[in-house]
Amino acid sequence: MKLKEIYSNPNKPVISYEVFPPKEDTDGEKIEALFVELNKLKNYNPSLISVTYGAGGSNQNESVEIIKRIKNNLHITPMPHFTCVSTSEKDIKKYLATLDNLGIENILALRGDIPADGNICHDFRYASELVAYIKKVSSLSIAVAGYPEGHKEAISLKDDVEFLKQKVELGADVIYTQLFFDNSFFFSFVEKCKLTGISVPVIPGILPVTGYKQLEKMAQMCKVKIPAKMTETLQKHSEDKDYIKQYGIEYASKQCEELLSNGVKGLHFYTLNKAYSVSGILSNLNIQEKYNENNI
Repeated sequence: MKLKEIYSNPNKPVISYEVFPPKEDTDGEKIEALFVELNKLKNYNPSLISVTYGAGGSNQNESVEIIKRIKNNLHITPMPHFTCVSTSEKDIKKYLATLDNLGIENILALRGDIPADGNICHDFRYASELVAYIKKVSSLSIAVAGYPEGHKEAISLKDDVEFLKQKVELGADVIYTQLFFDNSFFFSFVEKCKLTGISVPVIPGILPVTGYKQLEKMAQMCKVKIPAKMTETLQKHSEDKDYIKQYGIEYASKQCEELLSNGVKGLHFYTLNKAYSVSGILSNLNIQEKYNENNI
């Protein structure tokens, strides 16, 4: 099922997850553990699971294996990520052929982070160029990334939204946002997108907090602001892992409730390959009861 169809029902928000290929998984145990978690999350009827992909194809084999199992074993639509910053046109064409053979219909097109070693392939410099190429050579439905607080390399949020508009005009069907912890950034971002002429669905990316140090690291890496109240609470309970996990569930649940009440077409959860927090949030939201087929 392609993205346009997945997001076609205005009365039923789409639940989706992101997972990543586990590192240093020589015997496959970590992938097995991932599918134990995904089987738990399957209970909440996700429409889509996205699978990350390392720059330059560093974990392509693992990513493809996970994509196959999501499609054939879980019977859920997979959406591979694809980065172009260190990948040649030849390798991109080869990967697209692999996805076609697997019957994949959707892809998330990204530039990817510049490698620390500076190993850049100049066939595709920006995600917009990758979007245009995928649109030209395949029938895949394309998703792209949006940044409610601006991309970390952007001169301004206004410029960033203009670049996003280019990606949409070149063929993107859906925008998935980077994580954020203050919904006002998301609402302002969506309004800026509308004013710029972007009309495709903008899906908020939700990261449940599970640890203070991890949160600090991700916030710095993604250039995301942590609300002062959240920082104060997490610092106060920084050594209490159980408290922080539960706090993360409750915080994200309230965040999602507000987003849903303002008409978002879906929620995209960064699971970190674990079911516990996302399950807690979706249980709090009563997604299945509120949006079952009888209420549509």
